[in-house]
Amino acid sequence: MKNFSFVNRIQNLSKMKNQEFDLVIIGGGINGAGVARDACARGMSVALVETRDFASGTSSRSSKMVHGGIRYLENMDFKLVYEALNERNKLFEMAPHLVHPLRFMLPMYKESRVGMLKMGMGMWLYDILALFQSPEMHERLDAKESMERMTALRETNLLGSYVYSDGYMDDDRLVYETLRSANEMGMVAANYVSATGAEFTDEKISAVHCEDQLTKEKFTIRGRHVISSVGPWTDQLGDKLFKDWKHILRPTKGIHLTLPQHRLPLTSAVVMGAEKGDRIVFGIPRHDMIIIGTTDTDYKGSPENVTCTPEDVQYLLDITAHYFPGANLTAHDVISSYAGVRPLVNDGSSTEGKTSREHTIIDDPRGITFVAGGKYTTYRLMCQQTVSHALNSFPVEDRARFAKKDTAVAFNSYTTESAYHEAQVLAQAWAKEFGRAESDVAALAQRYGREAEIILSKYNSSYSYWQLEAAQAIDTTMCLNLRDFFSRRVHLFLADRNHGLKHLDEIIQVFREKLSWTEKRVNEEKHALSEYMAHELEWKKHF
Repeated sequence: MKNFSFVNRIQNLSKMKNQEFDLVIIGGGINGAGVARDACARGMSVALVETRDFASGTSSRSSKMVHGGIRYLENMDFKLVYEALNERNKLFEMAPHLVHPLRFMLPMYKESRVGMLKMGMGMWLYDILALFQSPEMHERLDAKESMERMTALRETNLLGSYVYSDGYMDDDRLVYETLRSANEMGMVAANYVSATGAEFTDEKISAVHCEDQLTKEKFTIRGRHVISSVGPWTDQLGDKLFKDWKHILRPTKGIHLTLPQHRLPLTSAVVMGAEKGDRIVFGIPRHDMIIIGTTDTDYKGSPENVTCTPEDVQYLLDITAHYFPGANLTAHDVISSYAGVRPLVNDGSSTEGKTSREHTIIDDPRGITFVAGGKYTTYRLMCQQTVSHALNSFPVEDRARFAKKDTAVAFNSYTTESAYHEAQVLAQAWAKEFGRAESDVAALAQRYGREAEIILSKYNSSYSYWQLEAAQAIDTTMCLNLRDFFSRRVHLFLADRNHGLKHLDEIIQVFREKLSWTEKRVNEEKHALSEYMAHELEWKKHF
């Protein structure tokens, strides 16, 4: 595959200044990446800019689940659930290295808002809407069977449980793999580039004014049409472009906590219903951590300033303690946390939880299409629809030339279903061939499929596992600094009790070599990483 690195960023900036594009995409989260991939697959020329790092907003701060949304059945959002379950099954096939099936247990108690019978009907409806294509059908367990399956669960007043299938994913890496796929097809993209305004010709946007956040250079990208995929920043961008922009969002804040696996021994994911409200909280076991979340509260601030509060943390700990009292969890057990802002479209609902997760596409006649709202799971379909909407402003012959293409295919040849499973079998042989620890090679095979062999062969044989990850991130995901590496390219900040700092020096060595960092730059990067971690975990001071 082509590199997607700092060098490519420099080349792409030059192209942006000198070419005209069919589409200029503002925003490099999952929607921006998905729109770019869909448009490039149709043969369109695409430029994409992102103010910060790719996936640095909502796209890396989800519950990291690929799911239909069992709770949306209660809101009668059957179309949304059907679409999400259909897209979930496609993602299992498209990205077996990023999206994995997972069983979920939903315990039912005497005090639960929904009874066993009604929940059972919901489970059958969930399987029906999935067209019975789930990895496994749902099960109904009595209280005894539930306790045998999940021994740490609270037994008092337990009626039984339902167990059903959904999935978990690496949300940030799904963005990078989508971008890499678009990059293969000719996308011209750069992170740390802000869209600051627009140039109008005959009352339509003909160019986007930009500023390189690294050099502060200002430049213009000419394009036939613009797509806004900036998530919770949609209204801010609308205000920046148009004096008469009417706000469309109802942003809500969601936080998550991460725990070491031994502190909450879950045999599957667990769905914890906050009995007095319409919010549910998930406990999601990963190979490297347990994720607890999420909250859902209205948020009025700027999305980049969102953070966890002591009250948020205590709320999630209290709900978890209600279901797992024997775990005796405290704030000191929490490794890390993350907070994000959902770009929900305001539909006038009475509560945050009842606000629809349906996406909205707005075609503004002034040459820009806005996409907002939606579920992570349905991003591919949402992006396909967004490009089709944008094409409505193009001549008929262009609409025919840029006809819809099937994007429900693997991101690259290394991670097709067959290639991914081959990699798991070959990992042991690769470990012997390259003189590596079997556990390290197995981890690479799980994360990259058959690309693991390429990684092992092209980088310095003396590199440690984390140095290989750093080199791969720099060369193939346009990773430019330590903060972006520790927080998104790998899970060191979230899953490691030390937040990966014990590996800091060896990782810096790779950044020095590849990005020619001076000692001054290294010190600045260390300080920025420390500041980031302190900001994200400031709530810990209160416990």
